[in-house]
Amino acid sequence: MKKTSGTIFVRKKQILIVGIMALTLFCLCGRLVHNRLVSVSSGTAAVEKEKKYIKWVEFHVTKEALQKAYDYDVDTHNSKHPLHWVELLAYLGARYGGDFSSYKESDMEQAAERLASGKTTIEELTKDMEYYDYYRQAYGAVLDGMVGEYEVEEAGADGVKWVKKYGLKAFHPIAKGFPYTDYDDFGVSRSYGYKRNHLGHDMMGQVGTPVVAVESGYVYLLGWNQYGGWRVGINSFDGKRYYYYAHLRKDFPFAKWLKEGSVVQAGDVIGYMGRTGYSANENVNNIDIYHLHFGLQLIFDESQREGNNQIWVNVYPLVRFLYQNQCETVRDDNTKEWSRVKQIRDPEAEVYRKAQAQDEK
Repeated sequence: MKKTSGTIFVRKKQILIVGIMALTLFCLCGRLVHNRLVSVSSGTAAVEKEKKYIKWVEFHVTKEALQKAYDYDVDTHNSKHPLHWVELLAYLGARYGGDFSSYKESDMEQAAERLASGKTTIEELTKDMEYYDYYRQAYGAVLDGMVGEYEVEEAGADGVKWVKKYGLKAFHPIAKGFPYTDYDDFGVSRSYGYKRNHLGHDMMGQVGTPVVAVESGYVYLLGWNQYGGWRVGINSFDGKRYYYYAHLRKDFPFAKWLKEGSVVQAGDVIGYMGRTGYSANENVNNIDIYHLHFGLQLIFDESQREGNNQIWVNVYPLVRFLYQNQCETVRDDNTKEWSRVKQIRDPEAEVYRKAQAQDEK
């Protein structure tokens, strides 16, 4: 049958339409495949990124090991080969697999002698230790802000002046002269609200006992929740440590000058011991015993602050170690506030303040 020109034109048009549809379908499929690959790639990248930060730390360093490493650090500070206490502890952590129940003072002495004499370096000493870097990061997250240079206000014949020092610049959370009792209660069961483990350390004492900042930092949180009652949360300046002080006193929980964003120096009075909490209603005493709940959270990634990978460490050995540096306080009878007797200047606080001022410009 002979095809007319009109029939040919219709046939070509049909072929053209089919071709356009096929091309469009091909492009659409390509785009979907591309998007899927990008999605998978992004997901993989997210997983890879997630793997890069530490998700779990068990801090089992004993008070005795903390003290010995600290003494080496201070004693060798001005020597040719100064020792760093966190490096010594990380070396032993890698050697013991984190289990300090097998700690021997001689193990630290041998390492310290070789390092202090210049016979070796920490890099050479740990080069064959697969997990040294992990323990250096983990123990550093706990301890790096506690020892260093600072200035303290001292009275002399020429009046009050600022004196530069090096050593322990972190303080015990309970002010000097106030009695308390405690024991290693990390991980014990709690039942209010829901069954959970105790991720902090309880220090039982008297109502109104001054609570001080362990490390310099800034107030991240200030207020009430039903578990902690009145509580204060303070971030370290490097963002690795979040200090949590809870169950503060009813009616007068915080130092009056304190607010969210406030910069605090280690040893500043931040609040007062109480027994608030375990109530959905604000400012309620619903806990039987007056005590401070003191907790330390490590943050390697901001998602860990409220996420599933929260890291809370046992601070009991730290509290025992810090007992040597309790802050002396004095009461103002007019305001009924307690404050520190000796002021300090932490260089980290000055750096933070300057950065804040720069950001505000």
